[in-house]
Amino acid sequence: MAVSKPTSKQTSPAARTGALFVAPAGLVTLILFLIPLGILVWMSFQDYPLLGTPSFTGFDNYLAIPGNSVFTKAIGFTLVYTVVTTVVMFLISFVLVAIANSRRRGAKFYRTSYFLPYVVGTAAATLLWFVDSDSVIGVFNQVLIGLHIVQQPVAFLATPTLAFWSIIILVSWKFMGFQVIVLLMGLQSIPPQLYEAARVDGASRPQQLRYITIPSLRPTLALLFILSVTGSLLAFDQFLILTKGGPDNSTVSVVFAVYNTAFVNFDMGKAAALSVVLLVVLLIISAVQLPLLRRKDV
Repeated sequence: MAVSKPTSKQTSPAARTGALFVAPAGLVTLILFLIPLGILVWMSFQDYPLLGTPSFTGFDNYLAIPGNSVFTKAIGFTLVYTVVTTVVMFLISFVLVAIANSRRRGAKFYRTSYFLPYVVGTAAATLLWFVDSDSVIGVFNQVLIGLHIVQQPVAFLATPTLAFWSIIILVSWKFMGFQVIVLLMGLQSIPPQLYEAARVDGASRPQQLRYITIPSLRPTLALLFILSVTGSLLAFDQFLILTKGGPDNSTVSVVFAVYNTAFVNFDMGKAAALSVVLLVVLLIISAVQLPLLRRKDV
């Protein structure tokens, strides 16, 4: 008995069932992402005060971006912050994952202690860091003075350089545990037979690292790189709570500049235009980085 196959215009029961399962996620994406994105793009072409009637201005909000000194300075600061944060976190993570991956006693304790700061919310961790950095009651100064490293309390947030490195240390402490755990999972997924064969062939530790470890970790490293760069470009909480953009607007990130434009200067149209530009930049960066995840060649 011949079984009729569904034509191209017909939908199979399996396809309809799959569409029903996907529909809730699609509806959530439509309501929480696509519709707000459309509204954001529409607002970027408006003179849209927080209180008042919007009016169409065309591309004026976009053309005003190069003349926005605060935003252009924020772009430069965010790029520097992204590069420094990514490099510091990767360097320290490589050292810590070597300790966590060892079979020595206490390795599990190290893994747990590395990951615990990541569990704490960014806002809560930043507030904790803000209190600890205080020159009067802060724990950091008490420890430094107690160890006779400094004689007087250090104002960690008083100068642009100290404020910048205070944020770098905070972010590294907060998110490094995630990178260590992901790298650890990547290392443990490498078959040990590869290292055994390499040792039989007389390969040294640097050669094993170059020809086995790094190629095997390529997708993991690419993923962590994308997450680190994207997270740094979207950084906001630590700047708002720890430094409030100071001193002298030296720690204003791109997202913080958008926040100030919208909710301090009450100019929602320009803030929307800045947000669209940031979104386009993130899409371009992701489009450039995603092939790294797919590459399997060395």
